[in-house]
Amino acid sequence: MASVNKVILVGNCGRDPEVRYLPSGQAVANVSVATSSRRKDKTTGETVEDTQWHRVTFYDRLAEIVGEYIHKGSPIYVEGRLKYGKYTGQDGIEKNTVDIIATEMQMLGGREGGGDGASPRRQAAPPPARAPQPRSAPASRGSSGFDDMDDDIPF
Repeated sequence: MASVNKVILVGNCGRDPEVRYLPSGQAVANVSVATSSRRKDKTTGETVEDTQWHRVTFYDRLAEIVGEYIHKGSPIYVEGRLKYGKYTGQDGIEKNTVDIIATEMQMLGGREGGGDGASPRRQAAPPPARAPQPRSAPASRGSSGFDDMDDDIPF
């Protein structure tokens, strides 16, 4: 039986990414992403905001991109998988961890990343403009009985 381990987050980065390189030369970037949900408290009627923090790890070229263009406050879309782990803290107590190993990332917001703009960073160059592709002339229609069918059928 097949299984699925997939996470999708849309949130804001809580701190600048920490980028490091493994002895093999592989880039690794870690960042915290905050996601928030709002609900109305039944007893008081006030809106309550619940913020969750997620540890996200990026590898290879994705880690380098995150290190260069993402900063604290940047809105970000992340796809990845959950990874559970354990470690023993300095106090000798075993602790559990949950990390998201990112496989996809999309920067959200404007050219400045949509953050607060307080962190001076080099801005990404705008994407290259794409010239519109000329449409080819419609093929001449034969007498196949399909003259009224649209040529732009997507399948």
